[in-house]
Amino acid sequence: MLNRRHFLQSIAAAAVAPAVSTACAAARTAQTGLISDPRKIFDLPEGFRYTVVSQFKAEMSDGLQVPGKHDGMAAFEDRDGRVRLVCNHEIQPEDAVYNNLRDRYSSLPEATKAKFYDRGGDRTPGLGGTTTTIFNPATGATERQFLSLGGTELNCAGGPTPWGSWLSCEECFEWAGDIEYFGRPAARRDQRHGYVFEVSAASDGLVEAIPIKGMGRFEHEACAVDAATGIVYMTEDRYHSLFYRYVPDKPGHLLAGGRLQALVVDQHPSLTTHNWTSSPSVRLREPLAAHWIDFDDPDPLEDTLRDHGEQRGAATFARGEGLCVAGDRFAFTCTNGGPARLGQIFTYKPTSADAGELELIAESQRDSLLHNADNLTMAPWGDLIVCEDTAGHCGLVGVRPDGSQYAIGDNAHSRSEMAGVCFSPDGKILFVNIQYPGMTIAITGNWASLQA
Repeated sequence: MLNRRHFLQSIAAAAVAPAVSTACAAARTAQTGLISDPRKIFDLPEGFRYTVVSQFKAEMSDGLQVPGKHDGMAAFEDRDGRVRLVCNHEIQPEDAVYNNLRDRYSSLPEATKAKFYDRGGDRTPGLGGTTTTIFNPATGATERQFLSLGGTELNCAGGPTPWGSWLSCEECFEWAGDIEYFGRPAARRDQRHGYVFEVSAASDGLVEAIPIKGMGRFEHEACAVDAATGIVYMTEDRYHSLFYRYVPDKPGHLLAGGRLQALVVDQHPSLTTHNWTSSPSVRLREPLAAHWIDFDDPDPLEDTLRDHGEQRGAATFARGEGLCVAGDRFAFTCTNGGPARLGQIFTYKPTSADAGELELIAESQRDSLLHNADNLTMAPWGDLIVCEDTAGHCGLVGVRPDGSQYAIGDNAHSRSEMAGVCFSPDGKILFVNIQYPGMTIAITGNWASLQA
């Protein structure tokens, strides 16, 4: 399924984001035709509404508080029409303001602490991870929330699996040891970081955090799983990143081992796809034959996978970000690719077990509605729904297969990025995160009214 998008570089995380100017918010509302939200949370089209599902610092069922920095997320079917949301929290040691886990960690049972990946010497446990929320669409109530993955860092995006789990990705590459800020010890890491972790959506508590080292140690962004083969495709949030995939020895059992691979464009070794020069190296809508190469060591001591891959012919991309299944192919964004460095979207279509087609299907222009694309998902009716992450304001934009765009919602009240966009299993509810300081909302309305 082909789509046209417009993308830009993600804004760096700050503390609580400052408010958007009144003039900016008014101009955006006029452009999109959205209705200004009297609660000052999220503007929506006429006839649509939202419910707050998860909010930073709310008390959870396990005695902890909801962490902030809500990021990647997926929705899973639960009993009696309920929905389970597994949500990443992109937190690192210096972000303790977004998580009171350190304050309450000492009171946790030893059996709970043992499930954390990095306990930080039981002084500074890893603050990232995931929460699971049980939401009842019939009542609009959040019935239960709990920490479901603990002791990890900078859990950014990831992806759902066909077998009912969430792959949570660490967007970092950290070594074990003491962390110093301004020359003073501030935290400790007992483990190396930069891995993917699997969280069962059916779990009713904290899962044991086990890194899937075969999926590589690098600054992971997003995952998407081929349901037919069990192969997991992955993006990397670096300016010269690779497009990866993990071929499991036993589909559906990622810890059982497999092969980590990188994409190589045929006849164009080490192709740079950024198109930052006046002579583009990749042309729009011209499919390029591609194949995959194996890595000998997916778990290196140094952050060198992308360098080794490029030296052996792997193509490089301008910050791989959002990734999703899009019909018979996979769509992924590169946030600052293209001549204007405003972003690109590629698709990869498998054509055999070891080969496929890479295609650049869009490069952003400054006059598009959509800017700074990040997380994305495919709607039940075939459109691409994209989160914005801009330096000014951020919204939620739909993009039809013909390239036309429409506003679904707008965060005209803060400068927080949007993240974690996903639909409920029945396709009736759109969930999305306002990342800073942290909130999940559930959007409902007449989706047919937005379709061309």
